[in-house]
Parts: sequence; structure tokens; C-alpha cells
Amino acid sequence: MEQRRLYKTLESAFKHFPSFESDKQLLSYVLKEVISHENIDITGGRIWDLNDNKIAYVMVEQHGEIEKIRKGYALKLNDYPIFYEVGRNRSILAQETDKYLTQVGIHLYSATGIGERYKVKDKNGADQYLYQYILAFNSNEMNVNLLNTMNIISTSVSSMLRTRGIEKKASAIEKDLVKAREIQKSILPEHEYSFSNYEIFGISIPDRIVGGDFFDYLTFGTEKDKLGIAIGDAASKGFSAAAQALYVSGALKMGTENELKMTAVMKKINNLVHKVFPYERFLTLFYMEIYNDIKGLCLYVNAGHNPPIHLSYSTNNMETLNATGPVLGPAPEQDYNTDSFYFDKNDLMVLYTDGIVEATNNKFEFFGEDRLKEVILNNKNFSPKEIAENIIEAVQKFSAKAKYSDDKTVVVIKRVS
Repeated sequence: MEQRRLYKTLESAFKHFPSFESDKQLLSYVLKEVISHENIDITGGRIWDLNDNKIAYVMVEQHGEIEKIRKGYALKLNDYPIFYEVGRNRSILAQETDKYLTQVGIHLYSATGIGERYKVKDKNGADQYLYQYILAFNSNEMNVNLLNTMNIISTSVSSMLRTRGIEKKASAIEKDLVKAREIQKSILPEHEYSFSNYEIFGISIPDRIVGGDFFDYLTFGTEKDKLGIAIGDAASKGFSAAAQALYVSGALKMGTENELKMTAVMKKINNLVHKVFPYERFLTLFYMEIYNDIKGLCLYVNAGHNPPIHLSYSTNNMETLNATGPVLGPAPEQDYNTDSFYFDKNDLMVLYTDGIVEATNNKFEFFGEDRLKEVILNNKNFSPKEIAENIIEAVQKFSAKAKYSDDKTVVVIKRVS
């Protein structure tokens, strides 16, 4: 049978292979299909599996018109070096040499390697190669045509096994990614939050499936007159960044629940990040507390984070809340200071991460702080939700054709009375 046509025939015959739970089930199906196919001159066959320590092949399946041998029969490589020839040449035809197999009537040997190929040492210390599986066939014609047929079967089925392995790994990775995404989502609060005379809305969009940005709203148990608001950004990417964000978020919760001072919490978190993530890049964090009071007091600590923007509604003046201490992680025993300001009615505070101001267009221009301030000013009469969504939309439009992107997080706080 012409080789290209044979390949197409096999491809059609094996089209249902993804439904099998194991490689051996797939190979058993392949063997039966090959034997039963009217255009393939193979009447029977066996599946041999390389054992775990790679010193023998074990017979696991046999089908068709063949001399039956006991299931589980093993051929040791030291006694049956012809398997190394399969490893070198993929397919072989040879005289049978095993006494048991010749006793049951097997005198000619035809075999092809399937699946992964492993590099091993033979008893003389020489490098050899072994396939994970070997398919041995019976045929009415033990000649070069059978060799060609076996080579096509080997490449076709090996490709199927690789595809199946990739799909299994992809499925496992997808499940892990879904779990990771769910875990990361679990550290993010609900977007919308109300506290006293403040309305708050936060949104975080990871550049990858998981990211290093996070924000949080922190309460204080029986102490109902203040609310903590945090935003953080791990400078690394993907899972590494997500792990840092998850860790710092948890540490911040523990610190505030124990009612430690802001500066003490920040110092402890810095030391923990330095110890737990010694090979990672730094993480920035901005943490503030607002109060249920008339004056609109806000206290904050800024560990190297992008300076949040405070808009005075009455004057349109914009103040940035610069760092009060270094980024988290690079060095232990760092000191952090607190600072403060006051919210007047309708004043806005916008917290954000690098992905907002460092978003680039196709000319590699940054969105920048000035554009962000312009969006804030133009939207100052809207709700925090509308302002946050409009900021994200403006950034997305600006960077739509850019090659580089990053996690994007915005939290908008508005004093409404």
C-alpha cells in the first residue's frame, strides 16, 4: 500500500483516539484496527511495554491470528539485544531467538518502536535507545513492504501518543491555572464597597491568567469606625508575582487584624518578603486608612508604590501621595513613615498600578500620569465605578495596538457627604 495513502488510512482509522484513558488502551485499539483493516497486510500482533527500570519488555496485549503466549511474559534486554536495534532503526525484521517463543511456533520477528525513546546503557556500558512500547506483527509478507508499513504505523501512533500527552498536560495545566485564578480572585474583594460617607470601587485585570496586582478592603473586627484600603504590585510576572501578591495580602490582613500600627505592619511584611522571596523582584504596596469622622482624615503608608492621586473637588487641585518608605523585599529592616491628608466632600482618591501609567501605544509612548489626571478630572462628577471603568477604557484604547502590556488595577475612593 502506498505510504502516503497508508498514513491517511491510519489517520482515518484512529480518529477516535482522544477518548482513551491510557496509552495501552489506545495501542490496543490501534492494533485491532490495523489487523481488521482490509488494505493492511497484518494478521495479528502484540504490545510489549518497557518496564519501569528499563531492563525488560513485558507482553501486555495480543490480538488476531497469532501463536498465543502467556500474558506478562518478559524479554530481558541482556538476553534479547535485538530490542536495541529497534531503538536504532525503529522497525526490524529478524529471526526469533527466544526459546519459549520458538517453542510456541514463532520463528520470524517483526517489530516497530512506539512512543517515547529513552537513552540507556547496555551491559557493556554503550549508549543505546529504547522505545516505550513495541508493536510486534504477524503478516503474510515478511518483507520490505511490511517494514515500510510498520514505519508508518510507528510514526502515526507515536504522534498520536505525543498529542495525547500534550493534551493531558494542557488539561492539567488548565485546571491548575483555573485553580490559581480562583485563588487569586479569592484575595480580591467585591468591586464595590461603601463605608461611612465614602463610596469605593476597585477593578483588577491581569495581563496573564494570573498576575501580581491586588487590592483589598480591610475591616477591623469590632472596630467599625475605620477601613483599610490597600493596593499592591509585584514586579515579577505570572505565577511568581501571583504568589507574592497572595502572600503579602494575607500578611497585611493578619497585621491589621492584630491592630498593629501601619509602620510596624509594613516593616514586618518587608522582612517576610525579603526572607520568603529572596530570588524574586520587589513588590510595592500602598496602604491607607479612612475614618468615620467629620474631618475626613486619611492616614497612609506608601512602600514605593505609584503615587495615588488625590483630587480636590472644589479647586481641581491634584496632589500625589509619594513614597514614605522603600519597596518591599530587597533589603530587611527598612523603616516606613506615615503621612496624612483630609477628604472634603466629593473629593476623589485614585489608586493605581504600573499597568495604568506605563501602558504604551504603538509609538512606545506611555499613557502617563498626566493623561490619567485628565481622565480623573473629566470624570470627577461620576461615581467611583464609572470613573474606574472609564480609566480602564481610556488605557485600553490607548494601548490597543501595543505589543507590551501589564496587569492593570484601579481603586477609586470618593467622599460623597
